Amino acid sequence: MTTRADPRSQTLRRIYDALYSAYGPQHWWPARTPNEVVIGAILTQNTNWKNVERAIRSLRAARALNWRALHERSVDEIAELIRPAGTFRVKARRLKAFVDFLYARYEGRLTAMRDVPLDVLREELLSVSGVGPETADCILLYALGRPTFVVDAYTRRMLVRHHLAPHNADYATIKNLFEAALPADRALYNEYHALLVEVGKRHCRMRSSCDGCPLGRFPHDEAVF
Repeated sequence: MTTRADPRSQTLRRIYDALYSAYGPQHWWPARTPNEVVIGAILTQNTNWKNVERAIRSLRAARALNWRALHERSVDEIAELIRPAGTFRVKARRLKAFVDFLYARYEGRLTAMRDVPLDVLREELLSVSGVGPETADCILLYALGRPTFVVDAYTRRMLVRHHLAPHNADYATIKNLFEAALPADRALYNEYHALLVEVGKRHCRMRSSCDGCPLGRFPHDEAVF
């Protein structure tokens, strides 16, 4: 495992400082309540956030933006409400699977999860159909305030282009790299992930646009992803 003496760890901390200096606090996750964070984390798989926002507005208008309402509705009913999120039938099954898990294990209350050890809770979430590592970590970090680092496509692309991880590095390897480099701080993990998304949207896209990037002074290449 990476130690804090590892040069990559030092670089990751310097990258955070550069991003924060350039962009400031990001005020993430963009949702009103923990319930919305969880629903958004499930719906945002393979789509953009604007589509998720439309689906969440649809749920809100139908008074279905709560666990009881979702528990009482059928998969088909949920699918119609979240149609704007794309692949809505698949996502309806995934959302229903999470709600069923929440009721079976935690009586339908997110707050009941707060005292469960992080590693235990993460494994429980990963056992829910359709909840992968990124979705589980988003739920843990943004909805439940647990210190676990979220890895997404922007994170991977930045690391590979800056020679901090190989192209074939898996989710766990990248997550461990950040968590070994940084203190286990929920607010820091939250801010770092949000900043990586911002630089990814502005500069570290599939085809890079490095002019003006706050990470331009760090060794990098412009490989196409």
